[in-house]
Amino acid sequence: MFEIKITRDFAAAHRVEDYPGNCERLHGHNWKVEVIARSTVLDGLGMVMDFRKLKDLTDQVLGRLDHEYLNEVEPFTKLNPTAENIARYIYDEVSKSVPLHRVNVFETESSVASYFVGS
Repeated sequence: MFEIKITRDFAAAHRVEDYPGNCERLHGHNWKVEVIARSTVLDGLGMVMDFRKLKDLTDQVLGRLDHEYLNEVEPFTKLNPTAENIARYIYDEVSKSVPLHRVNVFETESSVASYFVGS
């Protein structure tokens, strides 16, 4: 099994609706995002895929979130903008173009949520 990982970041504010604590209030994070693609075979160049392509696709999705109030950005107008839901959103959007294994979203250096399908 082969795997590649890129790391990107974005800054955004959010509030976790109905959270019983401080996170219910408006606050922001410098989010770190890891996007991981996996394959059992390599392409003709010996790659899972080009890092640049994975970065470009991820940057397009993160561009919709960067320096935004996430609660006002679809789909988070109806879906709580938790790290878990943000990870799933990024996974779903990027995987429209390339197969992914996992997306990790760090709210802080020590708090990370992941989304993946299957094993």
